[in-house]
Amino acid sequence: MEFATYKSDVWGREVIRGVSWDLLWLVVVAAFLIIAGHAIYEATQKRGAKPSSDGARVTRHEMIDRISHWLMAASMIALLITGISPIIGIEFAWLELHWIAGILLTVIVVLHILRSILAKKLADMWISGGDLKEPFEESQKPGKYSLAQKSMHASVTVLTVLVIVSGILMFMVIDSPWWERSNSLTEASLGWVFLIHGLSTLALVGVICMHIYFALRPEKLFYTRSMIKGWISKEELDANHDTERWTPDETS
Repeated sequence: MEFATYKSDVWGREVIRGVSWDLLWLVVVAAFLIIAGHAIYEATQKRGAKPSSDGARVTRHEMIDRISHWLMAASMIALLITGISPIIGIEFAWLELHWIAGILLTVIVVLHILRSILAKKLADMWISGGDLKEPFEESQKPGKYSLAQKSMHASVTVLTVLVIVSGILMFMVIDSPWWERSNSLTEASLGWVFLIHGLSTLALVGVICMHIYFALRPEKLFYTRSMIKGWISKEELDANHDTERWTPDETS
């Protein structure tokens, strides 16, 4: 299976065309096997009683963060659908929808970064030495986010930045409402941009599959609920988090 595809440029030199989309099926199968393996493993584990969602509640996600999350998710899904559908043979007028979704994602990500910096929320996602103890010490509870959640966030951040930067470069060489198509990049350079964009897209497919799977795990559904309603119960907090590392405010 090839890693990339190639073509001849106007000078007859072999240059990269982009990623080999045969890798898509490898990513899908790999994600399925990992998910299946994890589900089988979890089915063999004994768990205590599920913490109740009743009683006192604490705030986990503010409204602005929940809106940002779901807008980002919608724009990513739109980008994947419009970008991958033509690859697998589903033809429609996808290009305009694709770059509109890309602009939306870029704006959301920039605003999210600015909010994280100004609100001093970057520390919440920083992987610390204490986080690294979680897989090896059952008594080690996370702060607001677990090591797995921070790792997922870091992966999505890196891949999304690669998709956005490469997407902007690709956007510059097509017709848009603001400029006409240009040849500012050589065929060789554009090939590398397409390769980076394709590889980061493939990686995002796998990561998003994993993210959706864990969000739907029965023992993790309270986190998904908190991304919709904003809260978790005090009992869920005590069972899953170290309140010395994260002390959220109670809801009204």
